[in-house]
Amino acid sequence: MAESRQVSIKVPLLARVEGEGALDVAIRDGAIDKLKLRIFEPPRFFEKFLEGRDYHEVPDMVARICGICPVAYQMSAVHALEKIFRMDPGPWVREMRRLLYCGEWIQSHALHIHLLAAPDFLGFGSAPEMAGQYPDEVRRGLKLQGLGNELMRLVGGRSVHPIGTRIGGFHHAPDPRDAAALADKLRAALPDAAALIGWTASLAIPDDRQRFVSVALRHPDEFAFCEGRLVSDNGLDIEIGQYEQRFEELHVAHSTALHSLFDGKPYLVGPLARVNLNRDQLPESTRDLLDASGIRFPSDNMFHSVVARAAELHYALLEAIRILDGYHKPDSPYIEATPRAGVGYGCTEAPRGILWHRYETDSRGRIRSARIVPPTSQNQARIEEDLRLSLTGLGLDLPDDELRLRGEMVIRNYDPCISCSVHFLKLKVDRG
Repeated sequence: MAESRQVSIKVPLLARVEGEGALDVAIRDGAIDKLKLRIFEPPRFFEKFLEGRDYHEVPDMVARICGICPVAYQMSAVHALEKIFRMDPGPWVREMRRLLYCGEWIQSHALHIHLLAAPDFLGFGSAPEMAGQYPDEVRRGLKLQGLGNELMRLVGGRSVHPIGTRIGGFHHAPDPRDAAALADKLRAALPDAAALIGWTASLAIPDDRQRFVSVALRHPDEFAFCEGRLVSDNGLDIEIGQYEQRFEELHVAHSTALHSLFDGKPYLVGPLARVNLNRDQLPESTRDLLDASGIRFPSDNMFHSVVARAAELHYALLEAIRILDGYHKPDSPYIEATPRAGVGYGCTEAPRGILWHRYETDSRGRIRSARIVPPTSQNQARIEEDLRLSLTGLGLDLPDDELRLRGEMVIRNYDPCISCSVHFLKLKVDRG
């Protein structure tokens, strides 16, 4: 690279995304001088909206925070409130919550892999463009996503912003005949899910190895969805109620999205972090497919997230089939709550990573305060760190278009809810 080369890459608006943002990169004297993933979406004040509301309103309200992973918001909330009220809804409710989570993972992972990530790896500008040469793969993605949506409707009443969840359980129990029919559909989709692991591993995945810290929930007996301790690959092992002792959120001048740090440094949450930490808890059949793919976990290549998503989708299908095969309709799908004053914590694994909630209630169960830390804000600092390392490793002397494409690819790889989930970047290049 010529020492005098100065490049200013500005993306003023990220269109067609969940939220609004921009990307600025300034290259000076052969190095990245400034890099900002700017999020300027206005605050939505959900935590303040919750204050003063009755506890039973919370699940439906927090589901509206995200149209992609509403189940995660509901599950983190109900777990936190049930801890305050000292409730144990029992094994049937626990299984149904895992089933609902399976639906969300399946639909979200299928969408991301086939329609958002695959065009990057295959060199297409969009999923419709990719479908011209890969129609079977796109159909597979839509089919798997549809099955995830069916699962969410079965348990939650509808696939977007489900309405079936309540404190203590569910408003309605599915009909056993519907559960059996859906189990058969999921079983028929297992070959597609198995093939997906090998297919993602065969994509043109950049060799982009970095050092980062993975953080996820870990449960002693199962691959964690809704319960567990917070662990990392550098020794963290704490109860979810201790989250605020080790993790902090902070404002940065260029973004309305909070950045999160673990012991003062960026960290990773999401599929790659989960598989890095919990691969041993995946079913043997899923582990065998990963071994056959040639991708080894734990992995220090962030682009292996696409393979981790495929492995989790396969696992979620198997877990959903297990639960549906043992399904029975209970006498009641919920237990009644007895409101209490207190503080409670909930942390579950959204498709994009850990989603942490804290609530304080009064003696009537009204919300006095709420704090919600979504996975995308936890990954924001890591995304910026990844962009800096990945673009530098690629070569800052490359043409602007190549740098732009790698930047898009890095951001979309995290599947962030607030930005960057489609092909979005229109560059302005100002060469000094």
